[in-house]
Amino acid sequence: MEKVSFKRHFAKTVTWRIVGTLDTIVLSWVITGNPLTGLKIGGSELITKMLLYYVHERVWIRLGIIDSRRRHLIKTVTWRIIGTFDTIILSWFITGSAQTGLQIGLIEVLTKMILYYFHERAWYRIDFGLNKRAEK
Repeated sequence: MEKVSFKRHFAKTVTWRIVGTLDTIVLSWVITGNPLTGLKIGGSELITKMLLYYVHERVWIRLGIIDSRRRHLIKTVTWRIIGTFDTIILSWFITGSAQTGLQIGLIEVLTKMILYYFHERAWYRIDFGLNKRAEK
């Protein structure tokens, strides 16, 4: 098993937040037709997502559930639900339209899954932060 450094986790976190925020900005811009609205939603989300993610991580640590595929799957689903609701609420608040908030949030579920898959595939090919790479 390969040893993964803090630097790698930090770099993956930062690159994913950049990709995720850009996705929200572009989706919000396309759906509302207003680039400033896209920036407002994406900028707000940058802050709320970091806070919510921290709380989500702390809750999962306290649950004490043994690491397993099931745990990771449930954790992934709960985070996507929290992230989607965050986007919907912020979008609704900023645009004043529940319908727009729902459109942005629900489309984002699909785009985020696709982008996350490619983000993970890219990081799988990068050796940064690995002491030893397992054979692929």
